Amino acid sequence: MQDTAKYLVHADIAADGVVERSDVVGAVFGQTEGLLGDELDLRELQDASKVGRIDVEINSENGQSFGRITIATSLDRVETAILGAALETIDRVGPCRSTIEVREIEDVRAAKRREVVERAKSLLLEGFGDSMQSSRDLVEEVRESVRIEDIVEYEGLPAGPHVEASDAIIVVEGRADVLTLLQYGIKNAIAVEGTDVPDAVAALTESRTVTAFLDGDRGGELIRRELAQVGDIDYVALAPEGRSVEDLARHEVMNALREKIPHEQLENVDDGTAPPSPPETEAHTSLEDDTDETAQPTAEAATESATVESAERSGPVADESASTNGSTAPETGTAQGTPPSVESTDGEQTADQPDTLRGHTEAVIGDGSGRVRLLDEAFEAIEEGDAADTSELLADIESVPAAVVIDGELDQRVLDIAAQRGIDHIVAASMGEFVKRPTSVRLRTAAQLLTPNEA
Repeated sequence: MQDTAKYLVHADIAADGVVERSDVVGAVFGQTEGLLGDELDLRELQDASKVGRIDVEINSENGQSFGRITIATSLDRVETAILGAALETIDRVGPCRSTIEVREIEDVRAAKRREVVERAKSLLLEGFGDSMQSSRDLVEEVRESVRIEDIVEYEGLPAGPHVEASDAIIVVEGRADVLTLLQYGIKNAIAVEGTDVPDAVAALTESRTVTAFLDGDRGGELIRRELAQVGDIDYVALAPEGRSVEDLARHEVMNALREKIPHEQLENVDDGTAPPSPPETEAHTSLEDDTDETAQPTAEAATESATVESAERSGPVADESASTNGSTAPETGTAQGTPPSVESTDGEQTADQPDTLRGHTEAVIGDGSGRVRLLDEAFEAIEEGDAADTSELLADIESVPAAVVIDGELDQRVLDIAAQRGIDHIVAASMGEFVKRPTSVRLRTAAQLLTPNEA
């Protein structure tokens, strides 16, 4: 009957007492018998296969019974509605008072029509998709397959086939950027796959001439800063503002690489110590073209640049009052000439903060301060307090910090709060035991962050 039914009558039943399925079925047949005449009698309709079996689901709880009645019919809409109304006249099931309310009458054919429409849509897309490809689509598909064959993995990261052997590499953001450069014949690119620069890329930059070719947005700037902290960058090339490397045409890629600038010059511009200016001569572009499979020679000693996280930023700067007296400010910051200070959470004054993650790590953990410092995206201190109060600081601060530096052991509670609030980096003196370790937060010890640049 279910296969030929037109409508399903769904009704809810409630009884003041404990009843069973057989009691409900008996009440339905008994109390509707003769109510609607012979033509709409339930037994006659079942014998004529116009009404299916009566399905009852009943549960008892706290001395009361609740359930659902479902009846399939092949009657027309009017007769089905009359049958549903007849069910609501039942006021007793067995010895118990009861109420039955028709919740809905479902049109089975409408549901089937919806299924037919949805299936037809999927068949149209799946069955005819390949045959409707244009010649341009076919050419692009073949070209894409060739590019994918060229791409390799270096320490699990997408890279061009010449990354391992070339003495110059181009660091890009993602796999799509590597594919784009491969299409234009540049085979020495490697992707960092996000703002969290992998250790493999950081190690690779130590021994190669590195050009960071990044998107012209905030994400590209964050990757540049992160890469500068954990590795060495020689040159920086940027896509036009608001655009990604993967969207650039061949001539745009080549122009961006030709107009790259030394990283040290870009860092000086950020600090306000040097005006931006294009390079005087065309620099080596670190390109490897389709027509020449041999890696081009690279400039070596002339292209080396010092990173801004060096000693130029590490020492305190004496203020004007100290200069006029012919003396420099003492390191303790207690005498005249003390650098500008910021106020920590417990009211203490701290010395002028560094503006790199490594600098903050040296100041907080290297000096054994027993403190915690919260940093924004520009690595400026926004809050400071005792390391023991880290979890309370993270939970209470209104603006979400980008990084946290703790002179102490990182525990599970602090890590969970950091993950919930969307913090990107945590640097701690040591790591505790973690039951779960969120992948959204990058964890490092002070030794891991400081060691690569100590050599």
